[in-house]
Amino acid sequence: MSFVYVLKSLKNGKRYVGSTDLLPEDRLKEHNYGSNKFTKGNRPFILVHKEEYYTKKEAKNRENFLKSGVGRKFLDQILK
Repeated sequence: MSFVYVLKSLKNGKRYVGSTDLLPEDRLKEHNYGSNKFTKGNRPFILVHKEEYYTKKEAKNRENFLKSGVGRKFLDQILK
């Protein structure tokens, strides 16, 4: 299984969208530890959304969509 997840910074409200083969909760711990350049400077984060997919390709396609203009608008609507 693969996952797409959305994190929200408690520091400044910025959003981070990613995909992983790990559980999103485990990946969140890595981000809050400082494993990624973007998230290191904007931590701490909370997990605000996750989706599960059968393949890594499906998850990556969904991640790319959520990073697009239409995808960002979609997230704005569901994360109100």
